[in-house]
Amino acid sequence: MLILRRKKNESILIGDNIRITVIESAADGVRLAIDAPRQVSILREELSQAEQENKDSVAPHYDSIANLQANLLGRMKPKKLSSPAAKDKAPEQAQASEPSTSEAQKPGAGESGKKS
Repeated sequence: MLILRRKKNESILIGDNIRITVIESAADGVRLAIDAPRQVSILREELSQAEQENKDSVAPHYDSIANLQANLLGRMKPKKLSSPAAKDKAPEQAQASEPSTSEAQKPGAGESGKKS
């Protein structure tokens, strides 16, 4: 790191095309004028750090992506019955909810008993 002392209106040259001139020096800070080509990016350090932090916070972390992918794939798998006994009960429950054919075929089933 090069450390220089400059007074008001004195300049520093960086390469052939960048000039930094001290415009004002006060107790609370220094004002600089920077003359550089347009393609050279000039940012205050705190803005550059904030920009990098913003980029880092927007980009998802690899672990987050992997966890999300695992969770989504886990939800897409078909559910399996827990035991063979549960498989046997499932058809019986479906049959119990339907009326038996013998009741549906009885004459007068579903009628109130009154003739019109």
